[in-house]
Parts: sequence; C-alpha cells; structure tokens
Amino acid sequence: MKITPEKIDELAHLARLQFEADEKARIQAELERILEFCEKLNEVNTEGVEPLIYLSDRVNNLRPDEVQMDITREEALRNAPDADSDYFRVPKVISKG
Repeated sequence: MKITPEKIDELAHLARLQFEADEKARIQAELERILEFCEKLNEVNTEGVEPLIYLSDRVNNLRPDEVQMDITREEALRNAPDADSDYFRVPKVISKG
C-alpha cells in the first residue's frame, strides 16, 4: 500500500496533529516501512499454529474483595489542603453553560 501525502494529511487531521513538510515526508516513509513489515508478516506460514490468547499458563490468584476500614473520614480530611465537614474542597473546573 502506498501512503500518499493526502493520506498523511487525513491521518493528521483525525489525530489533531500538524506536521511541517519535512516531518510529513519522514512520517510517510516510516508508515510505508511499517506497512511493508505487516505485509511480510502475512507471508509467514501459520498453518497449524494455535492462536496465542495468553502469554503464560498462570491464572490470577486474586484475594477476596473485603471492605476494610483502614482510615477514618476524619483522618483523610485532616490531610486535605481544604475540606468541609464531610468532603474535600477542590477548585471549580466546570462552569455552567
């Protein structure tokens, strides 16, 4: 597959990126190399090879999920830069329309 400058512009637009002319040429060459490598992978004979789902045979050994009271609300709020009786106070980051 040939990567065109138009395809680079389209990908840049989708990714919200901007490239200079020399960067576009470098990225075009790199993408073409990546696609060539992927095409070579298609040539590999995988007949009889089972798909790899997991990298190891290990099974997760999870602990039971139990509620524990390690720290009280008062202890947590004591470390806060600003708090009221029950909550952390943080700067407002969302404004109404």
